[in-house]
Amino acid sequence: MHEITVNLHMHTRYSDGSGLHSDIAAAAIRAGLDAVIVTDHNVLVKDFEGYHHIGDKRVLMLIGQEVHDQARDPQRNHLLIFGANRDLATLADDPQTLINAVRDADGICFLAHPYDPQAPLFNETNIDWVDWNVQGFHGIELWNHFSEFKLVLGNWPSAIFHAFFPKFYGRGPIPGTLPKWDELLASGKRVAAIGGSDAHAWPYHIGVLKRILFPYDFHFAGVNTHLLIPRPLSGDSNLDGKLVLESLGLGRGFVGYDLIAPTRGFHFTAQGREHSAVMGEEIPLDGGLTLQAKLPGEAEVRLVRNGQPVRRWKRAMNFVHTVTEPGVYRAEAYRSYRLARRGWIFSNPIYVR
Repeated sequence: MHEITVNLHMHTRYSDGSGLHSDIAAAAIRAGLDAVIVTDHNVLVKDFEGYHHIGDKRVLMLIGQEVHDQARDPQRNHLLIFGANRDLATLADDPQTLINAVRDADGICFLAHPYDPQAPLFNETNIDWVDWNVQGFHGIELWNHFSEFKLVLGNWPSAIFHAFFPKFYGRGPIPGTLPKWDELLASGKRVAAIGGSDAHAWPYHIGVLKRILFPYDFHFAGVNTHLLIPRPLSGDSNLDGKLVLESLGLGRGFVGYDLIAPTRGFHFTAQGREHSAVMGEEIPLDGGLTLQAKLPGEAEVRLVRNGQPVRRWKRAMNFVHTVTEPGVYRAEAYRSYRLARRGWIFSNPIYVR
């Protein structure tokens, strides 16, 4: 398997972002990303899809949508749609109908920022996902880097400080998101996790103070989705786009907070007598198997089964664990950065059946 780094969930001037697609491509190339997925609100602008180049460097740009019912107040149930290749915004009033349409169009979809708190100081309402009875979605946005900013907007000093020093606010998925993911996984669903930047590059004014909240470059160096694909990207945008979307839908990869330390090179695998599996795949228990993880740096590591911690390593760069029970196993890692414990890596599960 070959690892690529993807940043997804971002906005341009076609909805509520401030940048152009060319700005996004340039920032992505500077950040060393392999691919980006642009998801403007309720509009599908396909003209910019494909490879963008600066000199001998390139980035693959895919175009999706973030669809929500604009007539609803508050505007909850945002859905990220990739690969459908047609505008589905007219179906936003019924999330299940929308998800069914994504499936019919051979696309994939993820519940965007399932927990997204209010920020009364800035008249920002709660925009959680609330229709949890829906079926057929491929996964959830486990960590939304921009939505997390709301957690530090309780007062003006905190808001201003974190606006000018944003490297201090990232801690991990918004409270409630990890337990909800584990609940969905324990119920028997296959639910892939992705990390989204939700980059807008918003110009913001507080009196005489002016600031871009937050530049694309900042977000592209932060929360990324790392995917495992069967071969390196070839330069053919159609073939490569299919590889990216297939791995996203299967959850073949992990969410990494690359701001505090590079996460590239993380591995989480299962090995049995006759079968092996990577993140996002199933493997039979078949009398027992071994889970192994390798990290690109030392961290606090936890192994989780069906939402419950199995083992914890206070400081480790790898682990080996023998499995004797079926279940949904995932790994997570934490590191200290700027005087705080922060989420670093959240693997997608291996499903032991």
